[in-house]
Amino acid sequence: MPTLIKDRRIVDEPLPPPDLVVLQPTDDPAALAGRIGQLAVIAINFPRFADGRGYSIARLLRERYGYKGELRAIGEVARDHLHAMAQCGFDAFALRAGEDPQEALKAFGDFSEQYQATAAQPAPLFRRRPRRF
Repeated sequence: MPTLIKDRRIVDEPLPPPDLVVLQPTDDPAALAGRIGQLAVIAINFPRFADGRGYSIARLLRERYGYKGELRAIGEVARDHLHAMAQCGFDAFALRAGEDPQEALKAFGDFSEQYQATAAQPAPLFRRRPRRF
């Protein structure tokens, strides 16, 4: 069972939730649009380290379809991905085998600011900065 990080804490989850919906990188999130408010947990699979399609699916679910439930990254989820995944709207991460969960938690502090707008911070940096005259 992979180590699960949820709400930036290591949690013990012996079994996946029974209502878990899993999306593959080739799946269209629009297929869930009609029942998005009824889904408690959506997991997006990252089958390979370099496959970034799940990031786009996450942003679509959060920004276009308004998904408010748990968005979980599964598969090849490594420390190096966690900060970017969180910015795309993921709030739970099932780490791949061999990842140190304590080290992985540090990924959330790697960057203090993002320049661009993200699902986690919709306003870009230039809009958040106080105006100076």
